[in-house]
Amino acid sequence: MSAAELVARAGHVALALLAVLLVAFVGRAVGRLVRQPTVVTEIAFGLVLGPILFSFGGEQTLLPEATIGSLRGIGHVGLVLFLVGVAHELRRTTAPARGRLIGWTTAGALVVPLLAGCAYASMVLADPELRGTAPTAALVLLLAVSFSVTAVPVLARILEEQELFDTPVGKLSMTVSMIIDVVAWLLLALALGLAAGGPGGLPRLVAVVATGLLTMLCFGRLLRTGAVAAFRDRFSQVTAILIGAAGLVSSWAFQEQGVTEIFGALLVGLAIPVDGWHGVVRWVARAGRLLVPVFFVVTGITVFAGRFGATPWFAIVLAITLGIVGKVGGGYLGARLGGASASDAVRVGVLVNTRGLTELVVLQAGYSAGVLTAPVFLALVLMALVTTAMTGPWYGLLERRAASRWRTAALAEGGSR
Repeated sequence: MSAAELVARAGHVALALLAVLLVAFVGRAVGRLVRQPTVVTEIAFGLVLGPILFSFGGEQTLLPEATIGSLRGIGHVGLVLFLVGVAHELRRTTAPARGRLIGWTTAGALVVPLLAGCAYASMVLADPELRGTAPTAALVLLLAVSFSVTAVPVLARILEEQELFDTPVGKLSMTVSMIIDVVAWLLLALALGLAAGGPGGLPRLVAVVATGLLTMLCFGRLLRTGAVAAFRDRFSQVTAILIGAAGLVSSWAFQEQGVTEIFGALLVGLAIPVDGWHGVVRWVARAGRLLVPVFFVVTGITVFAGRFGATPWFAIVLAITLGIVGKVGGGYLGARLGGASASDAVRVGVLVNTRGLTELVVLQAGYSAGVLTAPVFLALVLMALVTTAMTGPWYGLLERRAASRWRTAALAEGGSR
C-alpha cells in the first residue's frame, strides 16, 4: 500500500470515527430524553444504522470492512481503558459484600437462567424450522448460556450513570456479573467445541484463567513496592499510560487464548492498589469514557451482517419472558438466600438482568458457528435489547417507590407526635 493510499485510508477512518461519535452523541441525547441508560440507545442506534447501511450498500462505500476493523479496534481500546477504571472503582468502594451473599447471588443469577435457557431449548428442539442442524448438546448449552449472561460493560455504564458504584447493591451486582461473565465464556467455549465435534478447549481455558489470576496477583504486589510508588508520584501521566498499556496487553493476551478481553481489563483494574492510585487510574478511565461509545455503536452496526427471515412471535415472547423471569427471579432468590433484604434483592435482580453487549457477542458467536438459526438469533437479540432497556426505568421505579414509602412513613411519624 502506497503512502497516498495510507493517508486516504487514515482520513476515511478519521471521518468514520467522527460520524460514529456523532451517532453516539445523538444516542446519548435521545437516551437522556427518554430516560434510558445512554449505553442502551448507543447500541440501539448502531443496530438501526447497520441494516440501513446494508440495504443501500453503504457497508462497502461508507464503512468497508477495513474501516470497520479500525473502528472496532479503537472501540476495543476505549472499552479496555474504561473497564480498568470500573474495576478499580469497584475495589475502592466502601460497601463490601459478604462472601456468602456473593456466592448465593451468583448461584441464583447463573443457575436459574441456565435452567430457563434449557426450557427455551426444549421449544426450539421441537420446531424443525428453529432447530437447525447443530448437535443437540451444543444447541442446548449455547441457549442456556445466552440466558445466563449479564453484560459487564453495559452494567458498568449504567452503574456509573446512576452513581451506584459505592453502594452495596451496585457492588454486589457488579461482582456477581464479573463472575458470571467468566463462567459464561467458558461454557460458550465448550458449546462451540461440542458443535465442532469435541469437548473444545475448556481445560486449557480454565488453565488460562487461573494463570491470569496468579499473574495479576503478582502484578498487584509489584505496584505496591516503594520504587513503583515513587515513580508514580513523579511521573503520574506516564504511569497512567503504562497502566493503560498493561490493560491492553492483558486483554489482548486473554483474547488470543479464547477468553473475552473484558476479563483481562477487569483483572488489571482489580490488581491496582487503592491507596495513592486513584488519580492515575482516573486518567485511564477518562480516555476510556471518550472512546467506549465507539465500541457500543460499532458492535450494533455489525450485529446484523446479513439478511434474516421472519421469526415466530411466540419464540420472541417466550425468550423475553424466560429471560426476565430467569435473571430477575434468580438474582432475587439468590440474594435473599444470601441474607439480603427483599428490596435490595429486587434491585440486584433488576441490575443483573442487563444483557446488552456480552449477549450480542455470545449470540454472534453462536450464529457464526451455525449453532443458532437466524430466527432464534433474532429472537434472542430482541430479548437482549428488551431486558437491557428495562433496567434503567425499572430500577428508577423501584427507587421512586422506596422514596415515596419513606416520605409517607415520615409524614405518619410526624403526624403521630
